[in-house]
Amino acid sequence: QVQLVESGGGLVQPGGSLRLSCAASGFTFRAYVLNWYRQSPGKERDFIASISGGGRTTRYADSVQGRFTISRDNTKYTAYLQVDSLKPEDTAVYYCNIDFPSGPLWGKGTLVRVSS
Repeated sequence: QVQLVESGGGLVQPGGSLRLSCAASGFTFRAYVLNWYRQSPGKERDFIASISGGGRTTRYADSVQGRFTISRDNTKYTAYLQVDSLKPEDTAVYYCNIDFPSGPLWGKGTLVRVSS
């Protein structure tokens, strides 16, 4: 089954860290760019970061540059998003995504809540 499954979210205090995971199955994971997005309550889904199939090229949104780190382990069919120095405004559902030629694939998301 072709799918992406996110995990690792939770409640964290401001300044804290989490590592989000995105487990892929059903396709050749290393062949595709992997993206992370997030959606805060009442807002649109926004791009956060991307990583090339081989993992050598990464790109970040300005809002998370220097605080978030994207990576992948193609042997485990898994991508990661290390989120550090979290702020209340980082509260959102975090999604991983692959844009196949046939259309986008999304996971169901994992909730990150930053609150004291």
